Amino acid sequence: MNPDIVMVTIDCASPRDLAEFWARALNTAVSFDSDEFVMLAPNRAGGVRVGLQRVPEPRSGKNRAHVDLSTADRQAEVRRLVGLGATVLGEHSACGLTWTVLADPEGNEFCVGTDE
Repeated sequence: MNPDIVMVTIDCASPRDLAEFWARALNTAVSFDSDEFVMLAPNRAGGVRVGLQRVPEPRSGKNRAHVDLSTADRQAEVRRLVGLGATVLGEHSACGLTWTVLADPEGNEFCVGTDE
């Protein structure tokens, strides 16, 4: 039996505020909302849900895991995400891949990439 990844959960201080960024970033909507946890619907059939979970401590250091997004026009997508509140942290290329590292409004890192 092979398990499927059905949700990625991001720890944060303010689930509702961060859900607003991620819902717009992923072109989806909130499907569950409580004070402690907000879940976004998958942005397509068979897609992965995103959960935003309140935690008491602030993020420190580099994420131990992060989300990678893929798009045909990386630079345009990065501009759009920055317009939503993301911050560019750097750009990288290796092994035929090019990606931009960003941080969401709470500082959680994620990447946007394209195949070369």
